[in-house]
Amino acid sequence: MSASQPPPDTDVPTLLVKIFGKDRPGITAGLFDTLAAYAVDVVDIEQVVSRGRLVLCALVTAPTAGGATEGDLRATVHSWADSLKLQAEIISGTGDNRPRGSGRSHVTVLGHPLTAESTAAIAATIAGTGGNIDRIFRLAKYPVTAVEFAVSGVETGPLRTALAMEAAEIGVDVAVVSAGLHRRAQRLVVMDVDSTLIQDEVIELFAAHAGCEDQVAEVTAAAMRGELDFEQSLHARVALLEGLDASVVDKVRTEVRLTPGARTLIRTLKRLGYQVGVVSGGFTQVTDDLKERLGLDFASANTLEIKDGKLTGRVVGEIVDRAGKARLLRRFAAEAGVPLAQTVAIGDGANDLDMLNAAGLGVAFNAKPVVRKAAHTAVNVPFLDTVLYLLGITREEVEAADDGTGEH
Repeated sequence: MSASQPPPDTDVPTLLVKIFGKDRPGITAGLFDTLAAYAVDVVDIEQVVSRGRLVLCALVTAPTAGGATEGDLRATVHSWADSLKLQAEIISGTGDNRPRGSGRSHVTVLGHPLTAESTAAIAATIAGTGGNIDRIFRLAKYPVTAVEFAVSGVETGPLRTALAMEAAEIGVDVAVVSAGLHRRAQRLVVMDVDSTLIQDEVIELFAAHAGCEDQVAEVTAAAMRGELDFEQSLHARVALLEGLDASVVDKVRTEVRLTPGARTLIRTLKRLGYQVGVVSGGFTQVTDDLKERLGLDFASANTLEIKDGKLTGRVVGEIVDRAGKARLLRRFAAEAGVPLAQTVAIGDGANDLDMLNAAGLGVAFNAKPVVRKAAHTAVNVPFLDTVLYLLGITREEVEAADDGTGEH
């Protein structure tokens, strides 16, 4: 801030200069070249372009140097705008913009589509909590519409609670995170594998080769609903695979189907400096392959025991269950040098809940009702890369990281 620029809380004269019209290169530079002749200081600036139409706002100090008057500045700005077939409006006032209230949050809303009715409901809920919307901008229009509200005047916790209830009622996905420089700092993203990173349940793929798919699927569904102890259900399901030839592992790897958007999510995160890992109640025989194929930084899962070329129907080593996933999240964060508050966890089942709650942001992805209710936020569209928008990453940044695979 220059010595001549007043602090934001003083009552010195200021001018809000607003420019409207068809966007083209050079408008912003032209406006400030025009204002520079009056030796004004810039207090605030904001520019929006929508469908080729520009709105440029500059809050500047009133002219004081060289005998110039506010009237002179007004006449010069209007003349410049007229020459470019733009409209100009100049409003006198004092000081800076109204101070923002304490408590700052980013509210990301995902809609497929995003209707005017749902947008009105979100805005009304924010106002009902005592929050003020300071800024709104679009993050993406495809494959979902994603917009972000910058909100002040209410703490993040109460705002998240109120919006979670409203979002469930109107059928949109809403994420609320605390604002701050850490939001785009280097992070760690850890996700579940079965029905999250991939569309399949790996044990069911194995079971199909063993002829016991229906039995395994029934136990899996009950475990994901939280009706069965995961470790007990794991041993029961794996026991059904006893005697299966180990060559099935390679077949199962080829059968695994990535969730739409999975490659885009990982590729974009990696190119933006994030570290990415997976934890799974499934098996290292598959997750190790995914780690290599996708360039993941971390991977951990249960391990099927194989002896004499056959599955024994047992698992060996540390069991990755509900508590184990949270433990591994903490371990990965420590190894990555990332504070737990800057981690993101993504999952769909009840055995992901401890991990989702331990992370700085827990995302329930097309999850069971019990998980959606307990997680920080939920995503209910079938594209995994929509999680990027919850992190404030725009569609333009996603496209910049594209390697030509064109998942969508």
